[in-house]
Amino acid sequence: MLLAVLAAIAGGVVWLVSEWRTPYQGFAQGGVFVEIPRGMSNSAIARRLVESGVVRSRVAFDVLCRWKSPATLQAGEYFFDQPATPAEVFRKLAAGRVFVHVVTVPEGKTMNEIAELMEREGLASRAAFLAAAGNVSLVSDLAPRARNLEGFLFPSTYQFPRRVTSERIVETMVKQFREVWGKLRKEQGAANGESVAAAVTLASLVEKETRVAEERPLVASVFRNRLKRRMALQCDPTVIYALELANRYDGSLTTKDLKFKSPYNTYRNPGLPPGPIANPGEASLRAALRPAGADYLYFVSNGQGGHVFSRTLAEHNRNVAQYRRLQAQNGRNNAAKTGAQAAPQRNPR
Repeated sequence: MLLAVLAAIAGGVVWLVSEWRTPYQGFAQGGVFVEIPRGMSNSAIARRLVESGVVRSRVAFDVLCRWKSPATLQAGEYFFDQPATPAEVFRKLAAGRVFVHVVTVPEGKTMNEIAELMEREGLASRAAFLAAAGNVSLVSDLAPRARNLEGFLFPSTYQFPRRVTSERIVETMVKQFREVWGKLRKEQGAANGESVAAAVTLASLVEKETRVAEERPLVASVFRNRLKRRMALQCDPTVIYALELANRYDGSLTTKDLKFKSPYNTYRNPGLPPGPIANPGEASLRAALRPAGADYLYFVSNGQGGHVFSRTLAEHNRNVAQYRRLQAQNGRNNAAKTGAQAAPQRNPR
């Protein structure tokens, strides 16, 4: 009798060890999501894993949990896409390796562009994201007159759970802005007493004007200098933003567009636009807070991705003429290669 009991125990141990070490996949090839609510018992978790096809035996997994006690299985949503042993499943749940959706928001994207990105990534509908981005209470202490969260949705790489809400996405992005902004203000100081909204608005103009990192403080200084002299900023991206708000931007900017009536048009209106025109990254925010100590008032594309800066209108006009000669030359070269006239470029400032 004793031998029979010992044999049964030995057989059970062998079965358990074999079960714990054998990979299993009882779910479809595309994978399966398993939600573990907070407070669910180990036995209930084992039952859910069996029902989902993640482990074969509820008993074997439950015994494994008891043996590994006091390790705690973490709540959250998990994704399984390949065969795994019960021991591997246990380690995954004990470590809390929940499923996350990684999304990168590039610098300089507008609120509408971010909404479209979130919809493409399957995290939120465009309409739901824009509705959440209208919650100005999230920045009311920083920008009391903000009309929406444009400028405060910090561009970065984020990890969101599959069922994240639009509100949670927006709150996370604003929280990241606050952390970066607080660090920059501590580094750069706040001696000029400028409002947060004005600094972020200026940073958004810098972000849209240049992608060359070392140019950003110079671009910021041009705008600062023009503001001090009460000169129109004449920032093309503000006109583009105004046209986009009116659903009238077709991808090119004409001389007629520069006369478009909008508070965001810095050709028609003095000073900064009424709010940010994009969501700037850390480098542009830093440039807005600490622009270069240069006395430039103008800049124009150099045709190679950067800009040429000048102090006087006469010097600027010469740079513009040079830019147009380069464009004309490029147009002739393109026409020679393709047999068609090259596409016209927008006018330089």
